[in-house]
Amino acid sequence: MLFENELDRVLPADLPHREAVVAKGAVHLALIEEANKHFNLTRITTPREAAIKHVLDSVMPWRLFAEAKHVLDAGTGAGFPGIPLALTLPETRFTLAESIGKKARFVESALTELGMPNASIEARRAEELARTGEMDVITGRALAPIAQVLELFGAALKKGVRILLYKGPDAEREIAEAAVPNRKLRARMAVIMRYELPDAAGSRTIVEIVV
Repeated sequence: MLFENELDRVLPADLPHREAVVAKGAVHLALIEEANKHFNLTRITTPREAAIKHVLDSVMPWRLFAEAKHVLDAGTGAGFPGIPLALTLPETRFTLAESIGKKARFVESALTELGMPNASIEARRAEELARTGEMDVITGRALAPIAQVLELFGAALKKGVRILLYKGPDAEREIAEAAVPNRKLRARMAVIMRYELPDAAGSRTIVEIVV
């Protein structure tokens, strides 16, 4: 109940499907806690910290994903932000990409336990999946420097895919550093959302990249 109580305290009151996010988000965090006994999925262990840094952080920009049909979560790790977003937006299809086998197997078992027909896991690198052109949004938390993201997903951007990256407070520096790899691509990169996490847990920016 600790995870459920903390999620109920921190999640926005107007979050779509909030009850499902609280209930199933708590199960997801409990599964992570159990898996952490066997291998390192996350260093975040207290219920409140997990509720804030994993689930709340994942769903804060949900409105930016509301019109998407198919989202690729690149490097999902233990399932963030993909699983909380998929719980919030059950009409949107989510493909979670994780190339590390044991993490992908954990996410697969979590999706089965949670009963989430709109989400699936692929034990492959996200840039390989992006080449299929099936998704309209690519996202990721702590994915890679923006300059590297442009190199990995440049082909997808040219096909009209929109990239939404969860970044820290220094996103503008990363955008400036991406100027050289962006010369040919000529993508538009901008911070489109900022928010502060509770308990001084950090500043977050969302960077949008489109061509």
